Amino acid sequence: MPNVPLARIASARSGDKGEGSNVGVLARSGAAYEFLKAELTAERVQAHMKSINAGAVKRFEADNLRLLNFLLMDSLGGGGSASLKTDAQGKTHGLALLRLELDVPNEVLQATPERY
Repeated sequence: MPNVPLARIASARSGDKGEGSNVGVLARSGAAYEFLKAELTAERVQAHMKSINAGAVKRFEADNLRLLNFLLMDSLGGGGSASLKTDAQGKTHGLALLRLELDVPNEVLQATPERY
């Protein structure tokens, strides 16, 4: 199983939600989505984002969109105008999550286009 960045099998979009941020991970194929549902847990995202997020992480699934949505509950230090963080809107948090490396089975990689 090759170790590849999440960006190989998914794209992401993120933004601010008060003092937290929202990261949506969109799988590039059905095979990638099924793999991510099993492997990309809230705990794994929390561990990867620990330098950005001080709070809990909640995961929501949207099967019809092949989307996993993560809420990072304390990632913006109080939110836009209250935070001393450089990116108090969370726009880069999706890119940060896409750097997470996963051991992805070859059959998932073969079923997943690198880009749409």
